[in-house]
Amino acid sequence: MRTHLDTHLTDPLAVVRNLGILAHVDAGKTTLTERMLYATGSTHKRGEVHDGTTVTDFDPQERDRGITIFAAAVSCAWDGHRINLIDTPGHVDFADEVERSLRVLDGAVAVFDAVAGVEPQSESVWRQADRHAVPRIAFVNKLDRAGADLDTAVASIRARLHPAPLVVQLPIGTEDGFTGVVDLLRMRALVWADGDDGDDGAQEGPVPADLREEADRRRRALEEAVAELHPGALDEFCARSALSAATLAAALRDLTHSGDGVVVLCGSAYRNRGIEPLLDAVVAYLPSPLDVPAVRGAHDGVPQERSADPAAPLAALVFKVNATPTGRLTYLRVYSGTIGKGDAVMDAGARRTERVGRILRVQADRRTPLERAVAGDIVAVVGLKSARAGSTLCAPEAPLVLEPPGVAEPVVSVAVEARRGTDADRLASALGRLAEEDPSLVVRTDPETGQTVLSGMGELHLEVAVETLRRTHGLDVGVGRPRVAHRETVVRGVCGLVFRHVKQDGGAGQFAHVVLDVEPMGPVDPDGSAPVGGGGDGGEGFEFRSAVVGGSVPREYVRAVEAGCRDALADGPLGGHPVTGLRVTLTDGATHVKDSSDTAFRTAGRLALREALRACAMVLLEPVAEVTVTVPEDAVGSVLGDLAARRGRVTGSTVRAGSAVVGATVPLAELFGYATRLRSRTQGRGTFTARPTGYAPVPASAPVTGSTR
Repeated sequence: MRTHLDTHLTDPLAVVRNLGILAHVDAGKTTLTERMLYATGSTHKRGEVHDGTTVTDFDPQERDRGITIFAAAVSCAWDGHRINLIDTPGHVDFADEVERSLRVLDGAVAVFDAVAGVEPQSESVWRQADRHAVPRIAFVNKLDRAGADLDTAVASIRARLHPAPLVVQLPIGTEDGFTGVVDLLRMRALVWADGDDGDDGAQEGPVPADLREEADRRRRALEEAVAELHPGALDEFCARSALSAATLAAALRDLTHSGDGVVVLCGSAYRNRGIEPLLDAVVAYLPSPLDVPAVRGAHDGVPQERSADPAAPLAALVFKVNATPTGRLTYLRVYSGTIGKGDAVMDAGARRTERVGRILRVQADRRTPLERAVAGDIVAVVGLKSARAGSTLCAPEAPLVLEPPGVAEPVVSVAVEARRGTDADRLASALGRLAEEDPSLVVRTDPETGQTVLSGMGELHLEVAVETLRRTHGLDVGVGRPRVAHRETVVRGVCGLVFRHVKQDGGAGQFAHVVLDVEPMGPVDPDGSAPVGGGGDGGEGFEFRSAVVGGSVPREYVRAVEAGCRDALADGPLGGHPVTGLRVTLTDGATHVKDSSDTAFRTAGRLALREALRACAMVLLEPVAEVTVTVPEDAVGSVLGDLAARRGRVTGSTVRAGSAVVGATVPLAELFGYATRLRSRTQGRGTFTARPTGYAPVPASAPVTGSTR
């Protein structure tokens, strides 16, 4: 069934679906997106990742590498519904792109490989969706592969992601013989003819006789699982010992919206099988803008809500900025109100009013002009100069600031320089544009070396950024070895450190007297055998407490001491790296009736903590990553030896579908160039993913190279 809506203006909010496609690398997200566009009539030829002909992977680097790098928005129509779809990256280096997309989506389709089940990045994006409370349905892809098994994949979803998987389909055939599915709600078979790639859609018929008993058993199991989770379904189940298709569908929708269950479908995107039922499930189970809670924001510290009403004041969130040869595109989600061509809108964060030049419906790299966009729309606008990812656009007469998406802290850096001195200004401009488009890229100048340092989320992330400088901006740039951000922490603290700050220079003097205790916040393993903390700051952060009694240090000066201590954390005694994972307690002090001030106590706090850190036992921390390596069984020994040489600590090893999956914790600095080494050791058959997990102490025997402050 193919349908097409001529204009979005005929779409009431109830028939809009804003969803993303989430998955691990190579689970089939982009292929699935292509088949959904083809099935809905939005494209007339099926794009293939391996041919570089996909709609959403339109960037030359995406086509060269065969992976999704940038989130791409597309729109299609199905059964009278408008589906705004974002194909997100699956590589961990681009998790920030997924984070920004999830912030503006109402639902998602999580794609899983029928052979591998839940993979590391599948779990990561699932947790990201949990944080944003995005309802999901699951699609188990690649059922035509050797070793594919729906039940095993579902078991991994239950064990690793902990939702209640509600399987609504039964595959017909296995591996290369997979030809269709049994719809357990309507108890019908949907079959694609052998040798057909699904161009003519599924043929509907009765459940095959040899699967009838199994289908009845699974339908009963589905009814029981839904009745356990849904009170309304439980009442009908108790009264009739069964559930009607209508009750089951309504309950599945409610459970999807609440997150208490996840509907599981299956198919093969590459062979175009299972796409139409998935589109039906998107329409049936995922929420419209009317079904999600009103967006929350604030103005002058006062919380406010805006409902999804085209007549309400405008509130929209910018989630992506893209500089193109024809102008600056600002992608936004309209939460309430209406935005029209030529309208004046306020950037609430910058407190600046700008005028919208054009509004575009985006189809990856193709755009269709619109006169206006209403609540629930995801569109791009041209003409805004100050808006950045995370900015709120609102009506000037009704200002509101929405919570922006979080930005992860970069952990890997490279030094970038123009090979020609005349290109220095162009390089600075191009780097600024890259950082504007991708907030997870940070550009800074090292004050000691004068180098321009580009920081990002991983080696591939930085490779893509540098290649963009070369291809898009035509710059000949040199790149130094990637450098990682080290930290320092306290292993053994000091108590009762006394510091007096006294200064007389002819005018008003400065006097501050403080007594500090410094101690580690948590256990630190000095031999480096276990990660410390999991945050981007490299540990559990910093905690300041006051144990002053009798008012010897007034409260306003206590705050100044804390500010001074935070200033001292910028560079530690070991190598000038930021200090983390410590607790400082102000136990006593003294003031002068004339010479004490906030400035004096802030200076005393800074200098006192620096002196205390020099007296503490300190240890250097380095970022570590959780690595999952998938290799042929005959290459396991070689891979384990290489991980050991990289100071890796193996955490587990399993055999799955003829391949070995090795888990290890490895210092991030040792992973540079690992992809090339792994390919050479496994004849190109090995793959790996790495996810930063925190910081760990650097062993005394390990060389500290490529560090950055």
